[in-house]
Amino acid sequence: MAWLIADRTFCGLSRMQEFGDTKSVSPELMRHRQFAQNESRWRAWVLAIAMVGSLPSVVSATHEADHRFTVEGFVCGTDGKGSADIDVLVKDTRISYGQIVKTDGDGYYKAAFHLHNDNLGDPLLVEARGERQEQKISFDPKDLEAERKVQVNFGAGCIHDRERVPMWVYGGLGAVAAAVGGFVGLKVIRSWRKREQKRGTSQGKRKK
Repeated sequence: MAWLIADRTFCGLSRMQEFGDTKSVSPELMRHRQFAQNESRWRAWVLAIAMVGSLPSVVSATHEADHRFTVEGFVCGTDGKGSADIDVLVKDTRISYGQIVKTDGDGYYKAAFHLHNDNLGDPLLVEARGERQEQKISFDPKDLEAERKVQVNFGAGCIHDRERVPMWVYGGLGAVAAAVGGFVGLKVIRSWRKREQKRGTSQGKRKK
């Protein structure tokens, strides 16, 4: 997606420049146009990278935080590894509403309910692999912004924080930013040096 955005942006800028008057253009003006074209191109790439980096994450529930309650957790095997493709029953037994979700490759499951403040204290049943756990729906009814959720796990060894961003992601983004910045800086320096060299040559010819 980033490649497509940058390519279209650059093509649009290039076409705009092509419509300008190209007759009897001085070398200095041509250099300025070339420099502006290169600068516009790299601005488009930087913009595309920023847009991709700021894409919003997919939200699993469609309700506001104060109307949503999430039950999540892990199902771990006896070897401490996550059990994949396991059916997990999550049910509010007071209103007799529940759903069955499956664990992913890490043994993680997640079920989102449309609940309100009057559901506070409802008995919650979570069942996986024949094991049953009973909880109560608990949250602060005065807090309308914080995510309302509870974690119910089965077994141990595979439980981890899924919201934590892996360090390699930060390292990769930093490397990309450094590479783009270095390349853009190099292009600017080279362009500046060429202008200075041509300016010196032009001044030398005038002295003669």
